[in-house]
Amino acid sequence: MRTPGSPAELEHRRRLAVERVLDGIALEEVADFLGVEARSVRRWMQSFRRNGWAGLAAERPSGRPGKLSRTQEKIVLRWLADPATDFGFATELWSAARIAELIEDEWGVAFNARYLPRWLKARGLSCQKPERVPRERNEEAIAAWIAGDWPRLKKKRSESAHA
Repeated sequence: MRTPGSPAELEHRRRLAVERVLDGIALEEVADFLGVEARSVRRWMQSFRRNGWAGLAAERPSGRPGKLSRTQEKIVLRWLADPATDFGFATELWSAARIAELIEDEWGVAFNARYLPRWLKARGLSCQKPERVPRERNEEAIAAWIAGDWPRLKKKRSESAHA
C-alpha cells in the first residue's frame, strides 16, 4: 500500500533518508527516525545508486483522478465547519446528499451521495447522526416521573417476581 502523502512529500523523505545514509548514519537509525521499515531505506539506496536523485522521484498515485481539485476539496471541508443552515438548509445537519448538492451547484461535479461518507472518511471526517429529541419533550416531567413513579413501579415489579 502506498504511504500517505503527496508525491513531493514522499520524494523529500526519500532524499532525506539517502542524504543521512550518505552522511554515515546507520540505515536502521534513519529508518527509525523516518518511521519506515529498514528495507524501504535499502530499496531507496539501491534506486539512488542505479538512477541517481531522479530514482527517488515519487510517482503520482495510480487510478482515476479525483473529481475535485485540492482547492475544491479544501473548500468543501471548510463548508463542513459551518452549520448547514448557513447554506440555506432547514437544519444544521450535514448529510451526504446535502454535500453532493452543494458540490454540484458550485462546480457542476456530480457525486453519488452513497460515496460521500467514504470520501469524508478518507479525509478524517465521519458522518454524524444527530440525537433525535421530540419537540414535546419535557425534562421536568421526566425527572418527576423518575423520582416518583419509577421507584414505585420498579418496587412492584421486583415484589411480583419473588412471589
